[in-house]
Amino acid sequence: MRSEVASSFGFRQGTILDKGRFTVQQHAIPEALRPLDQKMQGRLELAWKVACQAGEVTRSYFRSDRFQIERKNDRTPVTTADRQAELTARQMISDAFPADGILGEEYGEQPGQSEYRWIIDPIDGTKSFICGVPLYSTLLGLMRGDEPVAGIIAIPVLQEAAFGVHGGGCWYVEGNSSWKPARVSSVGQLRDGLFVSSQVDSFERRGAQAAYQKLQSTASITRTWGDGYGYLLVATGRAEAMVDPIVSPWDVAAIEPVVVEAGGRCTSWSGPFNLHAGELVGTNGHVHPEVLQLLSS
Repeated sequence: MRSEVASSFGFRQGTILDKGRFTVQQHAIPEALRPLDQKMQGRLELAWKVACQAGEVTRSYFRSDRFQIERKNDRTPVTTADRQAELTARQMISDAFPADGILGEEYGEQPGQSEYRWIIDPIDGTKSFICGVPLYSTLLGLMRGDEPVAGIIAIPVLQEAAFGVHGGGCWYVEGNSSWKPARVSSVGQLRDGLFVSSQVDSFERRGAQAAYQKLQSTASITRTWGDGYGYLLVATGRAEAMVDPIVSPWDVAAIEPVVVEAGGRCTSWSGPFNLHAGELVGTNGHVHPEVLQLLSS
């Protein structure tokens, strides 16, 4: 059944894998994050548990015949895995901090009474997930008022994650290894760097094909290793620039703390970071002015 549904949407069923467990969840949060205030510490500990558990839900469906694919009103695909992972995250957050607000891609807004708001994208890169490509991510952002304070980019199948907290740094973990500081690269010019994005035709839908061509022709290497994974590459020094022309709040809330605390910059195309700008640029900082100039010229 799943193969028939996937085929009708132009996607392929991958080989079913014995994937084991999302092993990074065995780690506690980085020690450097523990001296933060008590309200934040409890939420940071929960954030890590939520990201790991939601990621584990997605892994349980990955390259299996257990999920169905549907089209949302905007024609983007959604799967059983997206919905189950978000429900898991929502339940964990509501149980621990019932006064906090929650915004998720699949189930919308749940208003809260506290100053904190959680923003969830259970599978950022659903098309990759459906095709059996392991570059999708689980994104979890924590806001205080209108400001992002913490974010997690988890890559469940690749067993990678980055955890950024304003004032606490950005930390990276892979598989059974220990947490280590995440740092952007020192590359100073885009001509020597890697530019990544999510989907080329999203630039065309925005009317920004020329901007994409300029970025591609300037960069040493261009790849569509995008979605949350692209920003993880920037935060860990493996790419210099990631550009998204069309995004929603759940695509970006987790990204800003990760990239900025890794030493990079994260803004809209024409100004400071804005959750509702509908666009995002994340870079190592050194190439940021050049990237913005190419986007505006």
